[in-house]
Amino acid sequence: QVQLVESGGGLVQTGESLKLSCEISGDVLNIRALFWFRQPAGSQRDLVARLSDTGDTDYLNSVKGRFSIYRANAQNTLYLKMNNMKPVDTAVYYCRTVIGDTHYWGQGTQVTVSS
Repeated sequence: QVQLVESGGGLVQTGESLKLSCEISGDVLNIRALFWFRQPAGSQRDLVARLSDTGDTDYLNSVKGRFSIYRANAQNTLYLKMNNMKPVDTAVYYCRTVIGDTHYWGQGTQVTVSS
């Protein structure tokens, strides 16, 4: 099992930056990929960024060049650095991983970008 706990959300203004953290505990050695998703109010949950165990990354087109996903702290913390933020980035952000057939999600952290 894996436990994921997000933090770092808050209220920022357009153009500002924010860094989200996801503390990872449990069966971390079997993690192959980590993800950040986001879900605006009343909308579906979308994939924002992916980090593979080889360091490859993928991003939602609308955040490319502004967001960066990476892992640090002996690989036990996943980060999402968000720069030049826009009101459309407003959402609850979740980290996620998959081990075998089991999906693990954090509880989410709210990010609000004011115009």
